[in-house]
Amino acid sequence: MNALQITFVGAGHMAGALIGGLLKAGLPPAQIRVIDPLPEARERATQRFGVAAFERPDATVLGSNVIVWAVKPQSFAEAAEPFHGFVGHCLHLSVMAGIRIETLAKATGGRRIVRAMPNTPALIGRGISALFANDAVDAEHRQFAEQLLAPTGAVTWVGQEAQLDAVTALSGSGPAYVYYMLEAMVQAGEALGLPPAQARQLAQATIEGAAALATQSPLQPAELRAQVTSKGGTTQAALEVLETQGVKASFVQAIEAAARRAGELGDEYGRIEVDVPPWAR
Repeated sequence: MNALQITFVGAGHMAGALIGGLLKAGLPPAQIRVIDPLPEARERATQRFGVAAFERPDATVLGSNVIVWAVKPQSFAEAAEPFHGFVGHCLHLSVMAGIRIETLAKATGGRRIVRAMPNTPALIGRGISALFANDAVDAEHRQFAEQLLAPTGAVTWVGQEAQLDAVTALSGSGPAYVYYMLEAMVQAGEALGLPPAQARQLAQATIEGAAALATQSPLQPAELRAQVTSKGGTTQAALEVLETQGVKASFVQAIEAAARRAGELGDEYGRIEVDVPPWAR
């Protein structure tokens, strides 16, 4: 930890979650720097964490041994341009959706690259991140990537980079599916005469409790569902409507559509061009 020098490119919410975790783990603020073109983002990082923040990278970036890419994918090419040729020695950790390792390597000149796909519950330490590393990343650097992401929640590795598209569709976009269901449950509660606040309280607690039970139970989801469903009862009446409407099949199709879009975005971002200076080519 004493030799660690980390540069975060981007100072948004995910970067903040990671920086906060590193500080709680004992890393001094002096060993972290932030690059972000927005003055308000730099000021927020400085005031909240006490870290140095800059508009563009300067000579101090040469002392970094880890670069964390946390910008929006569409901003990556512009953000990476001033780094090319200076950070080939670093471990690169990307939390950007859609930017593949080949694109990261081309744009930065980096060799050791880890891609991570987190989700928004990471902001409260309840997320999950799937990681993939290229062959240049050794066991020590893989362990460090896990440690860096640990404060945001659970971590799992995938065996192929292409599987990150499925991860993006399932868990990256997944919170939106849960909120969609929450909206429907609250709407139904209100329609049945419950006050809005109470309908939301009941729906949220039900989703949270059901997820916690599924996590702790050795039973499969279908078995847990069967435990709630009595023949001829209220739950069966509800599930018959969902089955008739093809809700489960629609969910599967929706996640497949998200995975296809993730692949398309990877293809699009793979065509980005970085203006590499002649001396760095």
